[in-house]
Amino acid sequence: MTADPLNNEWDGLRVVVAGIGISGFACADALLERGARVIVLDRTDAGSRRERGIVLETLGADIRLGAEHVGGLPGETDLLVVSPGWTEEQPVVAGALAAGVPVWAEAELAWRLRPATGAAPWLTVTGTRGKATTTTMLATMLAADGRRATSTGQAGTSLLESVLHPEPYDVLAVQLSAFQLRWSSSLRPQASVCLNVGPADTGSLADRGKVYQNTEIACVYNTADPATEDLVREAEVIEGARAIGITGGVPAVSMLGLVEDVLCDRAFVPQRSTSAAELGTTEDVRTAGAGVLAAHNLINALAAAALARAHGVSPIAVRDGLRHYYPLPHRLNLLNHAHDVDWIDDSSATDAFAAAAGLASFESVVWIAGGHGTVPADLDAVVQKYAPRLRGVVLLPGDGTAGVREALGRHAPDVPVLDAVVPETGTMPEIEPVMRSAVELAAGLARAGDTVLLSPVLGAPEGEPFSGRGQAFAAAVKDVTG
Repeated sequence: MTADPLNNEWDGLRVVVAGIGISGFACADALLERGARVIVLDRTDAGSRRERGIVLETLGADIRLGAEHVGGLPGETDLLVVSPGWTEEQPVVAGALAAGVPVWAEAELAWRLRPATGAAPWLTVTGTRGKATTTTMLATMLAADGRRATSTGQAGTSLLESVLHPEPYDVLAVQLSAFQLRWSSSLRPQASVCLNVGPADTGSLADRGKVYQNTEIACVYNTADPATEDLVREAEVIEGARAIGITGGVPAVSMLGLVEDVLCDRAFVPQRSTSAAELGTTEDVRTAGAGVLAAHNLINALAAAALARAHGVSPIAVRDGLRHYYPLPHRLNLLNHAHDVDWIDDSSATDAFAAAAGLASFESVVWIAGGHGTVPADLDAVVQKYAPRLRGVVLLPGDGTAGVREALGRHAPDVPVLDAVVPETGTMPEIEPVMRSAVELAAGLARAGDTVLLSPVLGAPEGEPFSGRGQAFAAAVKDVTG
């Protein structure tokens, strides 16, 4: 008789881990430590994948790297743990589903590996845009209230490592992607939020909605995005859980919102029908590293505050958390103000929904955009809406940039469009000289009072993180503007 993953029996369990990135490595390591027999598969054996494979092989894993190993699920598998990017259409996952083998993401495994007693509650965050900002804001609020807390689940962090930390946390602020939610079923968050659902994300609407499943205290929704409230209505929650709205306007009962420039809580106060708790001001959200008071960051702050208040954090700690929060890089970060021109790095905006949030934050913009991948279907609507704000556009090279140019031609034909100079090397252009050219061209287009905004809409070249463009942009801005 083999061990049973559904009963959290690990010793001798035959587990296949698909993917050997940060998530897959953490899953394999945790399972090996508990006596599971682990096979690790990955499509390639290059770079860090090979290095991680060597470590796991030393610990007793069966490492199979290369395309020849991902044509199907190995026989006698009790559990498949999938890393981000592994879809149902791929043979390994399809084979598990056809054979009735459970398929889990890291979040499900992490939940099941929590300590039997005294485990830290989870406050969970999903949405198309703003997840990382909200979870890190939330962690700062929790810390300001004296809780040992961390934000986890963002790119580059492992949820398992946070759950199994040798010095246990009091509470976790957990970012969950639609992928993580798709392959998770037993999570029971204390409070949860879906921030928004972008046009390109409607196909995973049901997965986003799973963030509310089994919520114990508060399901937080965004009144400006009715889809999020619909998800709350449809969710099966723990009896007694409340629906809590967040709004950029004056809050009704059981909501958090804004009264003039004050963030207010009318949900977690005893006399909420006649009173509210002050949680800070809009100036507290205008954090030093960003210098930008964007509407979507107010919503992020209110969402984080709602989750914190559901956990019992005091209004003063919410305010202090906002005041001490330092924004994540590449998310509307103000790099420089020179010659009355602001230079903003929003290089994390790799879809039209995210780019729209940046364009909405400024009155007159020189927009740096372009890159690789499929042009979003909603790009035309974004260009049409924000064309009156465009002083000019500088396009970065990439296989998707022609689509951006075409959208500009249709909806902003009078806006100057320039192309960053690509060095004639005969190979993939390096981002540093391309971004230097883009910054120089943008500086020539900008006038006093303008904002130069790097908000690419499209992705970086395959294998390169979006942060590479942001770092190159920051270096070029420093060189060009001083």
